[in-house]
Amino acid sequence: MPSIPDRGTPARGGTRDRILDAAAQVMHRDGLARATTKQIARAAGYSEATLYKHFDDKTDLFLAVLKERLPRLGGVLTAEPDGSLRDNLVAIAARMQAFYHDSYPIAASLFSEPALLAAHRAELDRRGAGPHKPVDGLTGYLRAEQRAGRIRADADCAAAARLLIGGCLQHAFLDTFAQRELDPAQAEHRAAALVDTLLAGLAPDVSS
Repeated sequence: MPSIPDRGTPARGGTRDRILDAAAQVMHRDGLARATTKQIARAAGYSEATLYKHFDDKTDLFLAVLKERLPRLGGVLTAEPDGSLRDNLVAIAARMQAFYHDSYPIAASLFSEPALLAAHRAELDRRGAGPHKPVDGLTGYLRAEQRAGRIRADADCAAAARLLIGGCLQHAFLDTFAQRELDPAQAEHRAAALVDTLLAGLAPDVSS
């Protein structure tokens, strides 16, 4: 597993990719609440009709941006244990910091518009998506490590997942608030500190 965050699929120059690139730029600049498909189509150099040939609506575009233009959270989150538990978790935590650093400016505007947030949440629910997915994925991974004996049997894997993701969210929030660019080396150092602290409470008792 690479330690440097994977920032998604690079642009290939096709219509869909140009629309996705424009969507990522407009959503990052204006926030999801204010970004419109008309703005995105104009930024990509196409009509809205062309945009709708590739994406159902703004939510569809948003999910595609998260999946293809932001650092990916997949991989080990849905896999059985492979390699070092610590190395895997450090890579996950570094990747999550990058993901949340990039997604904060896009999603934050939703919280100022309760009706829009409710509609967006309902649409994500309909599609089986939402911000709980990383917690679910990491919980599943930790439980697989628990079954393999690398995490103590009585550990609460869901709580551990929330603690690690919460730490990543805090780092990303403070960096975004301070308008600091992501430093991959610093993100990995922070990830290691979070993981080492977490693992101190998850390690099996080898004395018994």
